Amino acid sequence: MSIFNKSVESILKEAVARGEFDNLPNAGKELDLREYFNTPEEFRIAASILKNAGIKPREADMLREIAELKKKLASCQDNAKQDKIREKIQYLQIGLNLALERIQQQRRK
Repeated sequence: MSIFNKSVESILKEAVARGEFDNLPNAGKELDLREYFNTPEEFRIAASILKNAGIKPREADMLREIAELKKKLASCQDNAKQDKIREKIQYLQIGLNLALERIQQQRRK
């Protein structure tokens, strides 16, 4: 174990002993990582940083909406509603693809 790891571990143990982690929000609850894994791998860190800063990119919202619509589609029995859901998914997917392409073009510059 490196000196850095020992230092971090000792700092954490001292903080636990002082009770600094006793009243954290969502303590004892499972982490919900679905949104994280629904975000494309190359954007996860950036999306996490923006989310923690209270800023959420539109692309992340679009991914979440697509995932929710796919769940609705899987449980929907009405053909007309299925068609509307598919249309919404397709519309969002096109918008997402355009946004991601725009980001890739900006990276190339």
